[in-house]
Amino acid sequence: MDQNAAPISLPVIGSPAPAFKAITTQGDIDFPKQYKGSWVILFSHPADFTPVCTSEFITFASMEQQFAEANCKLVGLSVDGIYSHIAWLRTIKEKINYKGHKNVEVNFPLIEDITMNVAKAYGMIQPGESDTKAVRAVFYIDPKGIVRALMYYPLSVGRNFDELYRTLIALQTGDAFGVATPADWRPGDDVIIGAAGSCGAAKSRMEGKEDMVCQDWFFCSRKLPKEKVLAAVLKKKAKK
Repeated sequence: MDQNAAPISLPVIGSPAPAFKAITTQGDIDFPKQYKGSWVILFSHPADFTPVCTSEFITFASMEQQFAEANCKLVGLSVDGIYSHIAWLRTIKEKINYKGHKNVEVNFPLIEDITMNVAKAYGMIQPGESDTKAVRAVFYIDPKGIVRALMYYPLSVGRNFDELYRTLIALQTGDAFGVATPADWRPGDDVIIGAAGSCGAAKSRMEGKEDMVCQDWFFCSRKLPKEKVLAAVLKKKAKK
């Protein structure tokens, strides 16, 4: 790798999402301003008319309503032009059958980024993979326009969509209930309570809270029923 290469610009968790205006397959967008009040998953793919990207877009499109019910909108990006995007999405709808999904119409916006300005602002161009294609980046942006999580995949590896959705629900659960979610958490599993600071404090905090379990001062959890989680996160809509 070129030791003199310019450092990659990369938004960090907790920072405002870099703002931009762009042309998309669904018209012009002003990001993230016009998405205020909604969660957004902004994701990039290396190129149109490629097989791994095609499988991902079919999966995103088939799950769009599921994400929408969790108050989350999808926005895609690659460094291809708008006419390439339109032709590719038309081909997906007319010709591609993936895991039983066919005649799939992609209704979320796909950004034209032939200048690579947006991709560079989000660190999607990584010279170790390619100087001309965006890696498979995923940014979770909350209703206030703050970056809350990010994931990066190489060009050759398709994303795990179960994990993409699970992470969204985990982030929303943490916000709604002031908890953390442990490894492999799913709605209905126990959640983590912040460390009490000492065994005595943990015991004191447990008094009258039968659903809380402290195995030691630093490891406390409590039950959070699945129906309570889903009621909190799936009914949230963007505030006007």
